[in-house]
Amino acid sequence: MTVLNIAELVCVARETNDYSPLIDAIPYARMIGIQCQRQGDEAIFHLPANKDNIGNPILPALHGGVIAGFMEHSAVLHLLMFMGVPHIPKIIDFSTDYLRAGHFRDTYAQCQVWRQGRKVANVAITAWQTHRDEPIATARAHFKIDVP
Repeated sequence: MTVLNIAELVCVARETNDYSPLIDAIPYARMIGIQCQRQGDEAIFHLPANKDNIGNPILPALHGGVIAGFMEHSAVLHLLMFMGVPHIPKIIDFSTDYLRAGHFRDTYAQCQVWRQGRKVANVAITAWQTHRDEPIATARAHFKIDVP
Protein backbone atom coordinates (compact mmCIF):
# COMPACT_ATOMS: atom_id res chain seq x y z
CA MET A 1 0.00 0.00 0.00
CA THR A 2 1.53 3.27 -1.06
CA VAL A 3 1.17 6.61 0.67
CA LEU A 4 -0.96 7.84 -2.23
CA ASN A 5 -3.34 4.88 -1.95
CA ILE A 6 -3.83 5.45 1.79
CA ALA A 7 -4.43 9.17 1.23
CA GLU A 8 -6.97 8.34 -1.50
CA LEU A 9 -8.73 5.81 0.74
CA VAL A 10 -8.95 8.37 3.56
CA CYS A 11 -10.45 10.99 1.19
CA VAL A 12 -13.03 8.54 -0.17
CA ALA A 13 -13.88 7.36 3.35
CA ARG A 14 -14.46 10.94 4.51
CA GLU A 15 -16.70 11.68 1.52
CA THR A 16 -18.78 8.51 1.79
CA ASN A 17 -18.59 8.04 5.59
CA ASP A 18 -17.67 4.39 4.86
CA TYR A 19 -14.35 3.44 6.45
CA SER A 20 -14.44 -0.26 5.59
CA PRO A 21 -12.19 0.06 2.46
CA LEU A 22 -9.60 1.90 4.58
CA ILE A 23 -9.82 -0.74 7.33
CA ASP A 24 -9.59 -3.53 4.73
CA ALA A 25 -6.31 -2.01 3.51
CA ILE A 26 -4.73 -2.72 6.93
CA PRO A 27 -4.28 -6.51 7.19
CA TYR A 28 -4.42 -6.92 11.00
CA ALA A 29 -7.42 -4.59 11.33
CA ARG A 30 -9.19 -6.65 8.67
CA MET A 31 -8.21 -9.95 10.32
CA ILE A 32 -9.60 -9.15 13.77
CA GLY A 33 -12.69 -7.49 12.27
CA ILE A 34 -12.45 -3.82 13.28
CA GLN A 35 -15.36 -1.62 12.25
CA CYS A 36 -15.82 2.13 12.55
CA GLN A 37 -18.89 4.21 13.27
CA ARG A 38 -18.31 7.91 12.75
CA GLN A 39 -20.49 10.22 14.81
CA GLY A 40 -19.86 13.84 13.87
CA ASP A 41 -16.33 14.77 14.87
CA GLU A 42 -15.86 11.52 16.80
CA ALA A 43 -15.53 7.87 15.92
CA ILE A 44 -16.42 4.74 17.84
CA PHE A 45 -14.38 1.72 16.86
CA HIS A 46 -16.15 -1.63 17.12
CA LEU A 47 -14.66 -5.11 17.50
CA PRO A 48 -17.50 -7.60 17.01
CA ALA A 49 -17.40 -10.79 19.10
CA ASN A 50 -15.44 -13.37 17.11
CA LYS A 51 -14.38 -16.83 18.32
CA ASP A 52 -11.01 -16.40 16.59
CA ASN A 53 -10.18 -13.56 19.02
CA ILE A 54 -10.63 -15.66 22.18
CA GLY A 55 -7.52 -16.17 24.29
CA ASN A 56 -9.06 -17.97 27.29
CA PRO A 57 -11.75 -20.43 26.16
CA ILE A 58 -12.69 -21.33 29.76
CA LEU A 59 -14.11 -17.87 30.63
CA PRO A 60 -14.31 -17.22 27.54
CA ALA A 61 -12.31 -14.01 27.24
CA LEU A 62 -10.64 -12.08 24.45
CA HIS A 63 -6.90 -12.46 24.05
CA GLY A 64 -5.07 -9.51 25.64
CA GLY A 65 -3.05 -9.06 22.47
CA VAL A 66 -6.23 -8.73 20.44
CA ILE A 67 -7.51 -6.07 22.83
CA ALA A 68 -4.21 -4.16 22.62
CA GLY A 69 -4.05 -4.59 18.83
CA PHE A 70 -7.62 -3.35 18.52
CA MET A 71 -6.77 -0.28 20.59
CA GLU A 72 -3.55 0.42 18.67
CA HIS A 73 -5.25 0.13 15.30
CA SER A 74 -8.13 2.29 16.51
CA ALA A 75 -5.59 5.01 17.30
CA VAL A 76 -3.95 4.63 13.87
CA LEU A 77 -7.33 4.88 12.14
CA HIS A 78 -8.31 7.85 14.30
CA LEU A 79 -5.15 9.73 13.26
CA LEU A 80 -5.82 8.95 9.61
CA MET A 81 -9.46 10.03 9.86
CA PHE A 82 -9.21 13.23 11.87
CA MET A 83 -5.66 14.53 12.07
CA GLY A 84 -4.70 14.85 8.42
CA VAL A 85 -1.94 12.23 8.63
CA PRO A 86 -1.27 11.27 4.97
CA HIS A 87 0.25 7.83 5.69
CA ILE A 88 0.05 4.99 8.20
CA PRO A 89 1.52 6.38 11.46
CA LYS A 90 4.45 4.45 12.90
CA ILE A 91 4.23 3.35 16.52
CA ILE A 92 6.89 4.72 18.86
CA ASP A 93 5.50 3.63 22.22
CA PHE A 94 2.36 1.82 23.38
CA SER A 95 1.32 1.12 26.96
CA THR A 96 -1.82 -0.80 27.93
CA ASP A 97 -3.56 -1.03 31.30
CA TYR A 98 -5.90 -4.01 31.52
CA LEU A 99 -8.67 -3.13 33.98
CA ARG A 100 -11.26 -5.91 33.57
CA ALA A 101 -11.62 -9.19 31.70
CA GLY A 102 -12.54 -8.69 28.06
CA HIS A 103 -15.40 -11.17 27.87
CA PHE A 104 -16.59 -12.75 24.65
CA ARG A 105 -18.84 -9.92 23.47
CA ASP A 106 -18.67 -6.83 21.30
CA THR A 107 -15.93 -4.41 22.32
CA TYR A 108 -15.73 -0.68 21.60
CA ALA A 109 -12.95 1.91 21.68
CA GLN A 110 -12.68 5.66 21.49
CA CYS A 111 -9.56 7.74 21.00
CA GLN A 112 -8.50 11.18 22.10
CA VAL A 113 -5.48 12.97 20.70
CA TRP A 114 -3.80 14.70 23.64
CA ARG A 115 -1.14 16.35 21.54
CA GLN A 116 -0.21 16.39 17.90
CA GLY A 117 2.90 18.06 16.64
CA ARG A 118 4.43 17.90 13.19
CA LYS A 119 6.41 14.77 14.00
CA VAL A 120 4.69 13.01 16.94
CA ALA A 121 1.11 12.44 18.12
CA ASN A 122 0.10 11.35 21.63
CA VAL A 123 -3.18 9.38 21.75
CA ALA A 124 -5.25 8.05 24.67
CA ILE A 125 -7.49 5.05 23.94
CA THR A 126 -10.30 3.64 26.08
CA ALA A 127 -11.94 0.26 25.41
CA TRP A 128 -15.20 -0.96 26.94
CA GLN A 129 -17.85 -3.61 26.41
CA THR A 130 -21.12 -2.99 28.25
CA HIS A 131 -20.76 0.53 29.66
CA ARG A 132 -18.41 3.26 28.52
CA ASP A 133 -17.79 4.26 32.14
CA GLU A 134 -16.54 0.71 32.91
CA PRO A 135 -13.51 0.34 30.62
CA ILE A 136 -11.86 -3.04 30.17
CA ALA A 137 -8.58 -1.38 29.16
CA THR A 138 -6.94 1.98 28.61
CA ALA A 139 -3.83 2.74 26.59
CA ARG A 140 -1.43 5.53 25.76
CA ALA A 141 0.34 5.64 22.43
CA HIS A 142 2.91 7.80 20.71
CA PHE A 143 3.13 7.76 16.92
CA LYS A 144 5.64 9.16 14.44
CA ILE A 145 3.53 11.03 11.94
CA ASP A 146 5.66 13.55 9.94
CA VAL A 147 2.85 15.89 8.85
CA PRO A 148 4.09 18.30 6.16
